[in-house]
Amino acid sequence: MNRQKPTLIVVAGPTASGKTKVAIEIASHFNTEIISADSRQFYKEIPIGTAAPNQKELSEVKHHFTGMLSIFDDYNVSLFEQDVLKLLSKKFEQHKVMVMAGGSGMYIDAVCSGIDDLPDPDVKIRNELNQTLEKIGITALQQQLKVLDPVYYKEVDLQNPKRLMRAIEVCLQTGKRYSDLRKNKAAKRDFNIVKIGLDLPREELYQRINRRTEVMIKSGWIEEAKNVFPYKNLNALNTVGYKELFRYFEGTWMLETAIEKIKTNTRRYAKRQLTWFKRDKTIKWFAPDDFNGITDYLQSDYK
Repeated sequence: MNRQKPTLIVVAGPTASGKTKVAIEIASHFNTEIISADSRQFYKEIPIGTAAPNQKELSEVKHHFTGMLSIFDDYNVSLFEQDVLKLLSKKFEQHKVMVMAGGSGMYIDAVCSGIDDLPDPDVKIRNELNQTLEKIGITALQQQLKVLDPVYYKEVDLQNPKRLMRAIEVCLQTGKRYSDLRKNKAAKRDFNIVKIGLDLPREELYQRINRRTEVMIKSGWIEEAKNVFPYKNLNALNTVGYKELFRYFEGTWMLETAIEKIKTNTRRYAKRQLTWFKRDKTIKWFAPDDFNGITDYLQSDYK
């Protein structure tokens, strides 16, 4: 820990674990600002379904990368890394501490450790994988990845075809597992990085997910999803919650079924997030309501 350098405090954890609330408390404590590392909250058209900070929360502390994009924009983890590093270089002239909060592990890793040097996409392989997706479905991609890289299979969002295809094509191009190639030496940063994780008993987390889903429905999520339904094939909408509601709009499921599927799939997503974050031994874990413990830790020598 170099006290001469500024510090980035990372607040990580599964969906519905209370990251937004804790990040605001930390940012207020240090009189600083927040960077969102939730790739779903980047899109301005879908704030309800992505549980983006509300207007009150946004007014309490300045947030960056929340609602900054349209669902029609192309964006990726590499661009996020570049954009955040540029922002930090400016903000660290004003603040000794900045906070980054979110549940997108790949985006957090990109800022903290850099992007691995992976081969460029192979057009032929990508076209073949797209055809597989269209003709057979996402299950075929999931099974192919499970064979090629069972380690990454347990970590990745299995409902995200873009990430599945990227991992598969890297495996096919290199003959190595994608998970092995992602373990290169971390990039050096000119700031300290302190990571805290939010965790709570599994049953309590699942109850929070269920309650939040119901609150989001009552807050206008169905209408929000209807507004973007014509663009359902966009990658930004290929995410838990919208896919299930789209099935309802198409007449495949009753609304009650779609809502139960959202709860189930969100719980599964949270489990995958925890698997991702638990592999990072630099994360110090806390209960979401242990703010005194969190601040005591952040003000210590971070040992």
